[in-house]
Order: sequence, then structure tokens, then C-alpha cells
Amino acid sequence: MSDDPYRDLGVSKDASDAEIKRAYRKLARQYHPDRNPGDAAAEERFKSIQSAYEEIGTSEARRNHDQQRRMEEMFQGGGNRSPFGGVDLGDIFSQFMGGRGSHSRGFDFSFERGQQSSQQARDRPKGADIEAGLDISLDQAISGTEVKFSHRRMRRCSKCDGSTFGSPSRCSSCNGTGVKTRGSTLTVRVPEGAEHGHLLRLKGMGHEHPEGESGDLLITVRLDAEDGRRWEEGRLVQEVRVPYSTLVLGGKVRIRTPTGKKVQIEIPEGTKIGDRRRLQGHGHMGGPLDVEFTLSEPEKLSKSQRDALQNLKDSGM
Repeated sequence: MSDDPYRDLGVSKDASDAEIKRAYRKLARQYHPDRNPGDAAAEERFKSIQSAYEEIGTSEARRNHDQQRRMEEMFQGGGNRSPFGGVDLGDIFSQFMGGRGSHSRGFDFSFERGQQSSQQARDRPKGADIEAGLDISLDQAISGTEVKFSHRRMRRCSKCDGSTFGSPSRCSSCNGTGVKTRGSTLTVRVPEGAEHGHLLRLKGMGHEHPEGESGDLLITVRLDAEDGRRWEEGRLVQEVRVPYSTLVLGGKVRIRTPTGKKVQIEIPEGTKIGDRRRLQGHGHMGGPLDVEFTLSEPEKLSKSQRDALQNLKDSGM
């Protein structure tokens, strides 16, 4: 398992699923063995890219990965990289479901946000919240949209109605857990003007508790910035490919902003790869747009271009 698949693919943890796919395809082409014959380092990099994509390349795989990492962070202790750090699985399930009234045992833990006092939590147990991501386009965020959303959660057992949870008896359907995992599809309404990272809380749509209330479903809205763009800490960054000669000598380039407007940008002499310019008012919903200069690499050079490069090489550049 990759230590951090997001880092391996060069994307942030709040990247859209589409951005992850684009990053994978770009890196896979760059480090593919056919393009780098005999290069052991490139082969290792290609393997790490493949492994990372297997972990977070689909919505389901990504949800499983993120949930497991949250569990590791909560239960890991003393440098133990075991997902549960030696904690009893029965305790984990009990606490995951919010405990069983005054009979709850084990450490004091809850996935629940805005947790009530420990006494209130024991008096009124609540199922855990579910965290998930929802990808929409920039246009959908501006105008608002309704999206079909599928998720799985623990529901109270239809056979015992949760009565066997924490008791010596065992329900043949839920094996005494009081709940069973079921899938459902919801229609999620995203309000107009939604921003990247906008949090939607759907009350009672998290895990059900066999003896108490249901948790909530917390959906983080992720805006797909489209090819050539990405989000960094809430800021929209757009890559602009510039020829090497323009970077060195200066010049002008034209770009199309997320709103579809064409803008001309002045490239100062001596600009370096990775330099940025901030364009106020050209980002999502009139916010700033950070332009990052990258090198434009032609797939094939003409004879005159090769001759010019040879002359530069001969001159020591």
C-alpha cells in the first residue's frame, strides 16, 4: 500500500475524482516503461503511480481509503501502524455506534462532530456521522444543481429492530450488532454559488444507532476545475504553458479563464517555470485566479527548431 497516494499523484486531498484521473494519466504517460526503456527509477515511479491510483482512482476505493486512514489516525498509538493500534474490535464497533447507554465500555471516543457532554451522549446514543465527497462542475456550482448520490450506511436490523445490540442473544440476521449495512440513493441539492469545500449536512442520513438517533451525512462539495486547473487551499490555480524562448526573452500569451473570457498576460523577461501571477476577478464566482507558468514542450521539433537549439547548445546555453 502506498504511504500517501495523494502525494504520489501530486494532488491535494480535496481534489475532485476527475482531477485525480487526469493527474494519473499524465504521470502514467510520463513514466511509462515504453517511454523510459531501461530506466529503473522511472519504472519504480510508474509502479508507485499505479499503486496510488488503485487506492483512490475510483469513488468507492477513495472512500474506503479515506475512511481507513481516519480510523488509523483515531486508533493508532505509539507508532503502531496497525489500522487499529491493538484496540479491541468490539470496543471499536461499540464506540463507532455511539456506545450502549450506561453500559458502554472502553475508551471515550466518537466520530460525532459537535459532540454533546459524555453524560448526554450516554443518555442519548447516536450513530456516527458519514463523511463523503461530491464532485460537480464550476457551472453547476454557480447555478446550483441536484445530483443523485449513492452511499452505504448502517441501518437498524429489520428482524430484531436493534434489540440484540449489546445483549447475550444473537440475531441470525445481524449477528447481534443490531444493524446491517445497506445502500441507498439520495437526491442532493447543491445551492447556487457553492464554493469548493462547501459542506452539506443531511440530518439523520448517517449511520443509524440500534438504540438511539441516526448520525448525519456530511458531504463536502468538490468543484472540478477542469483540465489544466486545480485548487490550492481554496484558491484556483491555472497552468499556462509558455515556450522557453518567451520565458527567457519575455512576451505575451492569451489564456481562457474559467468564465470563458480571453485574457492577455504579459510575460516578463527572465520568467521561471513555476512563477505565478494573480488575476483578480477572473476566478470562480469573481474570485482571484492564480496563473502558474509551465514549460510548453513540443511533441516534435522542425528542422529549423532543431538547428536553432543546436546553435544555442554550441553557444553554451
